[in-house]
Amino acid sequence: MRLLIALLSLATYADSLYFHIAETEKKCFIEEIPDETMVTGNYKVQLYDPNTKGYGDYPNIGMHVEVKDPEDKVILSKLYTAEGRFTFTSNTPGEHVICIYSNSTAWFNGAQLRVHLDIQAGDHAQDYAQIAQKDKLNELQLRIRQLLDQVDQITKEQNYQRYREERFRQTSESTNSRVFYWSIAQVVVLAITGAWQMRHLRGFFEAKKLV
Repeated sequence: MRLLIALLSLATYADSLYFHIAETEKKCFIEEIPDETMVTGNYKVQLYDPNTKGYGDYPNIGMHVEVKDPEDKVILSKLYTAEGRFTFTSNTPGEHVICIYSNSTAWFNGAQLRVHLDIQAGDHAQDYAQIAQKDKLNELQLRIRQLLDQVDQITKEQNYQRYREERFRQTSESTNSRVFYWSIAQVVVLAITGAWQMRHLRGFFEAKKLV
């Protein structure tokens, strides 16, 4: 049991991405998330040290995390420490914008920051090591809990895909309808233009007594 918890606790930054930003720069990511899905982000911020020419920890740096849903509503806006974890739950399916930036105002003369970030959604966002300790689950019970969470997440993903397909169908139908009416409008304009030209030519020929 302890070995299982230890393995589940190895949620380090080994598989996460990292990127560099200036001290006052904002970096945003877009995540497509089904509704009622928990999302967690583990991050760590390091400051570039010109003396060692490397990145080191600086606990006084804070990171502001802001999350907007597909309707552009802010569902999370909070200042965190230099290393930590943020969590939110989606209420609307679709693209969520996650932005992070430091709370400093060029205190370090525009120093460069390295940000390690690992974003997980659904069952991947669950801390099963903590769940196992809290609910006192053995290995089999914990595995069953994981499978149930995975099934629930698969259901949400399927519902989200159906939602996307429905939106795509509505967009396609709307586009086809606009193309159809635009074609009719073009035919009407051409017919009116042709009739006007015929009338103009007839008047011209009559004036010249050619008809």
